[in-house]
Amino acid sequence: MVRLINKKNINIISSCIYRLLKIQEIMTNLKNVDYPDVEQCIYVMWHSNQFLVHGFRNKNKTSILISNSLDGDIVSYVAQNWGFKVKRGSSGRKGSVTATKQLHDELINGESIAIMVDGPRGPYHEVKKGAIALSMETGVPIVPVNWYSEDKTFREINSWDKMKFPLGICKIMNLYGKPIYPENKAEEELITEVKNALLQLEQNSPQKYKEALDLGLWKK
Repeated sequence: MVRLINKKNINIISSCIYRLLKIQEIMTNLKNVDYPDVEQCIYVMWHSNQFLVHGFRNKNKTSILISNSLDGDIVSYVAQNWGFKVKRGSSGRKGSVTATKQLHDELINGESIAIMVDGPRGPYHEVKKGAIALSMETGVPIVPVNWYSEDKTFREINSWDKMKFPLGICKIMNLYGKPIYPENKAEEELITEVKNALLQLEQNSPQKYKEALDLGLWKK
């Protein structure tokens, strides 16, 4: 799909993808489990789970970091139409300093942000420093998130990030980890803690999903 995208058709493609996602939204039943009891946070997720942001509350008070790329243009278009604020840039690339400053300002103003910590090009499941630095600078806790479904309509793309998305009628769970606070922690310690928390959420998701089914969560 990426080869078909260029600067001339990016607006048309973005609009078409958003319209398709609006149709999918009707068939998607996304529920939050263990949503954090914090006023603001830094949501972190793997790049494969980027579409889970649709389940966030207070979207208008959450900024998402999205890469400066053509496919990032599509994600940005969708995120803005979902009601999020968007900041463009990524770790180690042009525009990263400006984007980081903007995210820092949002946190100082009491709002939340969301970052795909191994994006935009990997390595797969390796936490980069951006979210960690912002948490240490502002004291805002990090909240890891994973999404999961056992429906066959929950698909995975054969790409570096193994991106997951619903395609058809689908029950999905957003599973949130406990807030990770930066106080008295070194950078590498926080990186390890965030990575372990995200991996633990993946491991716990099947059991949590089963419990949610038993409780009739998707019938409420």
